[in-house]
Amino acid sequence: MPEAEPTFLGLNPGGMVALAVLIVFVILIWKKVPGAIGRALDSKIALIRDQLAEAESLRKEAEALKAEYEAKAALADKDREALLERARHEAQEIVAKARADSEALIERRGRMAEEKIAAEERTAIEQLRSATAEAAAKAAAKIIAERHDAGSDAKLVDQAIKEIAGR
Repeated sequence: MPEAEPTFLGLNPGGMVALAVLIVFVILIWKKVPGAIGRALDSKIALIRDQLAEAESLRKEAEALKAEYEAKAALADKDREALLERARHEAQEIVAKARADSEALIERRGRMAEEKIAAEERTAIEQLRSATAEAAAKAAAKIIAERHDAGSDAKLVDQAIKEIAGR
């Protein structure tokens, strides 16, 4: 004979489980647990929505900051290029000025050297003329002293005076 299933108040084990679940559900509904669960879930959803909104706001701020820094970086690149170009231009101007100054200095020094050489030549020529005139005067005095006596000198002086008076 097959064994009979145990029963309690006429319910088999499956019926007992169903009755227990039914009682739990009734108690949960009576204590308003589904509403509390709903409110808890609603508050959790609201919190998540707030966090999402804050995250969206932070993302927008981050994108704005990123765009701002990209613009600043682009501006910095332009400024850097402008500075480099200006520095190159100034360097070229400095080199050109240095070349012009050095050429002017060389030309000025060359002229000074030429003027100094010309002055030395003039001095040498004057010294040569002076020495020549002195030598000629000494030679003339010697020749005159050898060829003339006091009487002929007086005649020459008188003749020179007459010529000067006649003019």
